[in-house]
Amino acid sequence: MKIINIDENQFDNFAKNHVYKNYYQTSSYGKVMQKCGFNVEYIGIVDDVNVLIGASLIIYKNIFMGKSIAYAPRGILFNYDTEYSVIELTSILKNYLKKKNCIYFKMDPYIVATIRNSNGKATSMNNQINNIMANIKKAGFIYKGQNKFFENELSRYEAILLLQNRDIKDIYVSFSKSARHKVNKAANSGIVIKKDENKNLNILYNFCKTNKISKLKNFHKHIIESFDNKSSIYYAVLDTNVFVTTSKNIYEKEMEKNDELSQKIQSFTASNQSAKQKLLNSKIESDRLLDLYKNQLVLATKLLEEHPSSIILGAAITIEFDNSIYLVDDFYMHRLNNLSANYLIRWFIINEAKNRNYKFFNMNSMVGEFNRKNPYWNLNDNKLGFGCIPTEYIGEFELVIDGFNYKLYQSFSKEKNYKFKNDIK
Repeated sequence: MKIINIDENQFDNFAKNHVYKNYYQTSSYGKVMQKCGFNVEYIGIVDDVNVLIGASLIIYKNIFMGKSIAYAPRGILFNYDTEYSVIELTSILKNYLKKKNCIYFKMDPYIVATIRNSNGKATSMNNQINNIMANIKKAGFIYKGQNKFFENELSRYEAILLLQNRDIKDIYVSFSKSARHKVNKAANSGIVIKKDENKNLNILYNFCKTNKISKLKNFHKHIIESFDNKSSIYYAVLDTNVFVTTSKNIYEKEMEKNDELSQKIQSFTASNQSAKQKLLNSKIESDRLLDLYKNQLVLATKLLEEHPSSIILGAAITIEFDNSIYLVDDFYMHRLNNLSANYLIRWFIINEAKNRNYKFFNMNSMVGEFNRKNPYWNLNDNKLGFGCIPTEYIGEFELVIDGFNYKLYQSFSKEKNYKFKNDIK
């Protein structure tokens, strides 16, 4: 077994047929990382008769004194089932990276560990995961742990919606009651989803925090350029005239209902206390809704004055790869979150993915903590509401190449766990 350098075409031809294929392990993503300021190369792993049995995109970051850190995002693409093969791979990889003045290497193979339900309980487990984990550890890799949040370069958990062999109506019915309500609410409020054929990114950054705009803008620009016709931008556009009309109708209907309840209470003569209390509870709920709808009408009127035609509430970027559509990023106007534009965008993408016969819609990261006290509960709740399947991956591993300089780096670096994503230019 030995490591060789291969070109982009050789790499893509191997990677697209591998069992652990993913869009991070493509030359398109390599171009994104290169444009973001990292050094990039493609390696092939060949057996004794020069047959390609593994490959990986590797990105490098120079840190000090000509030394670097290397990372294989969602790689290396290799069969980890056999202990001696993994040990041999690790040995030649260390020698290869040592010549590159690399002090340590990390990887997070796209290997599914478990499939879970909405409560976080494992419903299916990769029967080879313990063997694979043991082989990688025995070879000398340090396991970074079963992290539940965002400690690694990429999340250990993703939310994946199954589309294959499912009717679109059945997919919709499988959503939580809350998710269906928000999809309908957004559509009835006058929000329309538009796919931007010109892929204009400038509007997107109205929804970003100021201190992140520069890095995000560059990253998204490179994603759009490098994945070309496999990338898309969607915008949620609110028709402010429709929003006013809808808000007025809802308010007036609730006003009528509220008046009727008031009259019923005033004329109520029955001695049935339970029935009376039920009527009072209905009036209290109607009062609450009336106040809510009144505020919405005031907001709608104000938005119409500020934006006589329409206003963009949110945006999403996707990548198409293999049999899936991946949600790369999405942003929404925080002060108008209650209009649920994010739910309508995702529903639109689901419909498009289904119409184009994609098997999965990958909604990207979620966390491995499933109780409501979890600080990322809203993130999980949103994606689980669409019926997404929580998918847990094996996690991140680290291989020390140069022990002395590794300890030196760890001693003076403020970032003990360096992340490439934080250094995007």
